[in-house]
Amino acid sequence: MRILHFFKTYYPDTTGGIEQVIFQLCQGSRALGIDNRVLTLSPNPSPAQIQVVDHSVTRVKENFNLASTGFSLPVFSVFKEMAAEADLVHFHFPWPWMDVLHFVIRHGKPTVLSYHSDVIKQRHLLKLYQPLMHAFLKDMDRILVASPNYQRSSTALKPFVDKTVVVPYGLDQAAYPSVMLQTWEKWRQRVPEKFFLFVGVLRYYKGLDSLLRALEGVDYPVLILGGGPQEQELKAMAEALQLRNVQFLGRLNDEDKVCLLQICYALVFPSHLRSEAFGISLLEASMCGKPMISCEMGTGTTFVNLHEETGLAVPPNDPSALRAAMTRLWNNPAEAERFGANARLRFEQLFTAKQMCATTAQVYEQVLAEKSAD
Repeated sequence: MRILHFFKTYYPDTTGGIEQVIFQLCQGSRALGIDNRVLTLSPNPSPAQIQVVDHSVTRVKENFNLASTGFSLPVFSVFKEMAAEADLVHFHFPWPWMDVLHFVIRHGKPTVLSYHSDVIKQRHLLKLYQPLMHAFLKDMDRILVASPNYQRSSTALKPFVDKTVVVPYGLDQAAYPSVMLQTWEKWRQRVPEKFFLFVGVLRYYKGLDSLLRALEGVDYPVLILGGGPQEQELKAMAEALQLRNVQFLGRLNDEDKVCLLQICYALVFPSHLRSEAFGISLLEASMCGKPMISCEMGTGTTFVNLHEETGLAVPPNDPSALRAAMTRLWNNPAEAERFGANARLRFEQLFTAKQMCATTAQVYEQVLAEKSAD
């Protein structure tokens, strides 16, 4: 079975939750006899054809980027050629330029779409995009969504409930590096014995301003792992609030990230907008058996982190509620340990890459069987 994955960004140019999901699908489904290829845009696609671990990635020149949407003219011919060679096209939403390509090329192949997030930031442009988006979703053979929470709360998905399938994201622990002794010792010397950890790209919807405000008056040790467009703004805010126990670590490699996840006290994940549809960092914390604090937005964050079972869920953009949750965990290590153990158990039950790949492969087979019967 040959699958073409199509999304606006991918490794090694960018790292993020959607890229991680595509990577896990491509790597994990190889054992199921699936040949995955990825087509993406890149500002500097040289070389155009690369290998990411065990799967092939084709990068096409991005001509320009507007409103978080990459545009490319050369991608039309490349997409047409690669779709012709595939048995099924797996789209990753949202990316409006992808919708245009689908209808212009008229590739005629069966389609599956992973609905990663509603369109949130560009809400004014959404009014213009909505007719195309609706037609695109309607034209898909299956729509995959990562949590029942998001399926219930997304107005865009309501008309397509009959062809929407919940497939939780999953991770392969074996794909993460083992932590070397010197790495462990390095971080043990650099960080407090007990600290909260945030992991993610520093974007507008991550709610880190709420986290910094929550630390006023308590100033628990917090390590912020990741870079991004808000980094300088957040550093200035921490300085203005005179927070002395916040460390901005920037982007780190996977070994350092795993090490910090293993030694942290708990993960704090204050994303406050529906752009945060799931939270891969929550999965990574669950994989490491850590308690979590997240916000209730009707998205997958509280599908991964069950309130009072694997951690605590607080209202979004509410520093006082976030502070109270951090204080509760900080002062109750036995409860934090219980939450962490539950998180690990839930990871093993629901969130492994093996389960995600097997369910996705079943969807592929169902779609292909339906199309061949037509």
